[in-house]
Amino acid sequence: MPGSRYLQLDVFPASVGGGNPLGVVIDASDWNVADMQRFAAWTGLVETTFLLSPSTPEASYRVRIFTPHREIPFAGHPSIGSAHAALESGLVTPVHGQLMQECGAGLLPIRVETKPGSTARELFVQAPHARVLRTGIEGEQQLCALLADVALGTLPPAFVEGGRRWWLAEFADEASVREWSPDHAAIAAIAKDSDSLGLCVFARCDNAEHQLVVRAFPAGVGIVEDPASGAANGLIAAYIAAHEPHGSLARGYTGSQGREIGHDARIVVRIDGETVWVGGHTNTVIDGTLQWSLATD
Repeated sequence: MPGSRYLQLDVFPASVGGGNPLGVVIDASDWNVADMQRFAAWTGLVETTFLLSPSTPEASYRVRIFTPHREIPFAGHPSIGSAHAALESGLVTPVHGQLMQECGAGLLPIRVETKPGSTARELFVQAPHARVLRTGIEGEQQLCALLADVALGTLPPAFVEGGRRWWLAEFADEASVREWSPDHAAIAAIAKDSDSLGLCVFARCDNAEHQLVVRAFPAGVGIVEDPASGAANGLIAAYIAAHEPHGSLARGYTGSQGREIGHDARIVVRIDGETVWVGGHTNTVIDGTLQWSLATD
């Protein structure tokens, strides 16, 4: 039984073990889709990715991203973690400080940054272009009921798309987000009816370490709560910047996520013009050889 190199990563950690776990199979050229899905289900991680040779010369590598239940075209923490794994394994070399990821959402640049005098590396993926499909929750009976007892913030709830679809809702303050106990069955119903991942809530913070607190509930892919969601943060940033182009968050923010479920993630979002970059640090936790029986084609 041939072995594949396998990394298990901690993506976006503010403290050790605080980020979002990710499994990465380095060379998955012999894996078919059924193999990938079966292994992703077995790991039980929020996402597992598989690195492949690119299908276009513009790309540094190709990645396929799986939840335990299905393949998805794009997600933030799997993109950052996969780029980290590709660099750690020597699979790729940055060109002018950048990689090009090929995934289901197309070709996405990834910046590779190292602070002067430090070996700590941060990676930033260019988020897919975001667009607001609609704002407000008039006529959205399930969402109205879910948020009925919540004090909402400055911006109205919105249904947004950018690689993936999310409902976004701004709460009035950080405590409201951190203390909220949502009806997860209702979020799952909303996700199903709107063909989206689910609901992401956030609030602005008066905090030197982070400007936003975020919680993401991607019931649409069978996940109750995500410890760190890069894609959702990219959509939040784009939504805020579009409505407050001269506001304090128009160039991005640092977000805190995951503490409510025992994690502690730090996600950095930068905005250059209309381009949103989502990133942060990644730690390698496990680096080994994977023994996994592949199906016979």
